Amino acid sequence: MSIKSDRWIRDMAHAMKMIEPFEERQIREKNGTKVISYGTSSYGYDIRCANEFKIFTNINSTVVDPKNFDDSSFVDVIADVCTIPPNSFALARTIEYFRIPRNILTVCVGKSTYARCGIIVNVTPLEPEWRGYVTLEFSNTTPLPAKIYANEGAAQVLFFESDEDCDISYQDRAGKYMEQEGVTLPRA
Repeated sequence: MSIKSDRWIRDMAHAMKMIEPFEERQIREKNGTKVISYGTSSYGYDIRCANEFKIFTNINSTVVDPKNFDDSSFVDVIADVCTIPPNSFALARTIEYFRIPRNILTVCVGKSTYARCGIIVNVTPLEPEWRGYVTLEFSNTTPLPAKIYANEGAAQVLFFESDEDCDISYQDRAGKYMEQEGVTLPRA
């Protein structure tokens, strides 16, 4: 297994439409304003956060149960900036749509800009032949409100290529998060 370079990412993005929309280079400024970087990096791709958020709240005092998740635990927000309450979290989705090849596995890690503010970005691996928008989880580990910026970098995806195709891909087993469109809550 090997990690893939920026050249490989660009080639796959064009040949297989692996990432759409796709930025050829790393963007650090937009319309004269500094942004949290996104786009192609040396050995990965920095994904952006869309402006659709689900902010966790305990207003209904429900139990968090991944097998029977109560969506009333979230407040839906559409905005350029999402403020996450102290010691809480928000879900969002990427701007980019992914089509992962059968011999590729991705690992996603948070951006240091957010990590240095106590904001942890969690994303599970994108498995071979998974397609869709990625659901992102932003945890605010601080005792203060924290901001997340839409249309800017959120996390970095690293691509690992196997020497052989997997026996059973995410598509083969009809994974429950295949082709998710918006911010997707837990499914049992």
